[in-house]
Amino acid sequence: MSIRTAVLPVAGFGSRVLPMTKSIPKELLPVVDRPALQYVVDEALQAGVEHIVFVTGRNKGAIEDYFDMAYELEASLAGKESKAEILKQVQATRLPAGSASFVRQQEPLGLGHAIWCARDIVGNEPFAVLLPDVIIKNETSCLAQMVQAYDKVGGNIIAVDPVPEERVSSYGVITPVKRDGRLIEMSGMVEKPPREKAPSNLAITGRYILQGEIFELLADQGKGAGGEIQLTDSMARLMEIQKFYAYEFEGAPYDCGSKAGYFQAVLAHALDHPEIGAQAKDMVRAALA
Repeated sequence: MSIRTAVLPVAGFGSRVLPMTKSIPKELLPVVDRPALQYVVDEALQAGVEHIVFVTGRNKGAIEDYFDMAYELEASLAGKESKAEILKQVQATRLPAGSASFVRQQEPLGLGHAIWCARDIVGNEPFAVLLPDVIIKNETSCLAQMVQAYDKVGGNIIAVDPVPEERVSSYGVITPVKRDGRLIEMSGMVEKPPREKAPSNLAITGRYILQGEIFELLADQGKGAGGEIQLTDSMARLMEIQKFYAYEFEGAPYDCGSKAGYFQAVLAHALDHPEIGAQAKDMVRAALA
């Protein structure tokens, strides 16, 4: 069965990048000329996703507005010939009618609980989860690469990226069993292990393809790390009865949920931007001179 639905949990406060997120949802922080969330949505659409479920919270209404039609703005731009290209860019942010749903996570009970909130829309089908804090830069989207692998092996797939061994204790990493190119059969996950005990340096990177049975496990999942309902705890239970794979994707990930990662994302996308890339390179050279 193809991956038709993606769940994007966007209810978080963005506490790691305060005070920027005091009045702006962290997902709408700009990365050059579009919000970070736009890159993640584009990644899902490029992978063939037909319906996106946004799991929102209080003060996140701007996200729904962003992907809607802005009547007054578009009418104003349409009346100016010089703004034709900008109008096209604005119109491209709309999601097709009926292709998005917005559900509320009323309490901050953890990532697992946020995903569970989407259960009635997703149903029992396999689905994707994309964490909006992470932008992955590549011509072929990370999720599209994962879907290609899923079409061959099925099961559940987690995106991973190798990190330097001295930094492995800052990440959740997988326990690999057998590798076939970029696809890796796995037997477990370890959260932030000491370097000397880490089963690998393959860090979990915020992209998942999961079977619908995960919702049954999330329904009775007890609280885990941080006193929250953790997705990884239910994934570990699902791993006991279903195949799990990791996929070492091609691309550069940027953690926009941290100040340094957000700056890296802005810089990388500015340097590669078709309109301002040359100027950005000149600015970087001048700053380093």
